Amino acid sequence: MPVVRTTPVSGVSLLVVAGVLWGTGGLLGRMLADATGLSSLAVAAYRLAVGGLLIVGYLRVSGRRLPRGSASWRRIAAVGVLAALFQGCYFTAVSLTSVSLATLVAIGSSPVLVLLARPRAAGRRQVGAVVLALLGLGLLVGSPAEAPGLAGPVLAGTVFALLSAAGFTAMTLLAARPVPGLDDATTTGAGFTLGGALLVPVAAATSGLGFTPGAGSVGLLVALGVVPTAVAYTCYFRGLRTSPAALGVLMALLEPLTAAVLAALLLGDRLGAVGVTGAVLLGGAVVLAGRGSGRQHHGCS
Repeated sequence: MPVVRTTPVSGVSLLVVAGVLWGTGGLLGRMLADATGLSSLAVAAYRLAVGGLLIVGYLRVSGRRLPRGSASWRRIAAVGVLAALFQGCYFTAVSLTSVSLATLVAIGSSPVLVLLARPRAAGRRQVGAVVLALLGLGLLVGSPAEAPGLAGPVLAGTVFALLSAAGFTAMTLLAARPVPGLDDATTTGAGFTLGGALLVPVAAATSGLGFTPGAGSVGLLVALGVVPTAVAYTCYFRGLRTSPAALGVLMALLEPLTAAVLAALLLGDRLGAVGVTGAVLLGGAVVLAGRGSGRQHHGCS
């Protein structure tokens, strides 16, 4: 059997695929919540649990063995805890403020946190991409002043969004250092199953997990577990093997960009001139980051 070599270009492509597939998560989650009456936190718990269990089931059916060694299980445990942290904190931030503010703080903070964690590795092109991305994201998701409520809930929601960004950033930096013998599908499946298990009792105690199953709701649940969760995160972890963590969090900006385009096409949401400008800036940031990464890898080869 021929050996398939993973190149830096394929790593960037996998990160792009992950970012685009994540953009379907908001639409699928919204449709699932509307169909079942589930809360955002319950949707997050189901998303991780279903996505993780589907991967684990596939691996078992295909004859894959469970990972061995304490290093592999420590990594799986860390991914599970961090996944539960950033998913739970993000949806808590949404419930306290608004989708716009939570998205702006959580997704917009991740590239900045990576720069702070690795300042010596940051080049001018990367810094420029981060600045461009923050401007574009701010225009795309709207003004934080739209968040309802008083200063207290908004402040608390912002803190939860920052915790979400920290969890996603830590998971990205961790995944950029693969554990020998532990593949990406196993990491995603076992880690997200654990993360879902951690969120289930929290969601059950706060908002409940019960809903009346039907063909439509079950189909949406499976789609949410497969497309923006199982497939997207497996691609993301695989892409981080040959691409820097900073590029990974910048490609995550494709999530709000894709979500905005899908909302405009399928739900009739209008971006307006400001939103279109933000989308263009976000796209420019992604292209700038991708080209910079490609040149960096080419120069090192």
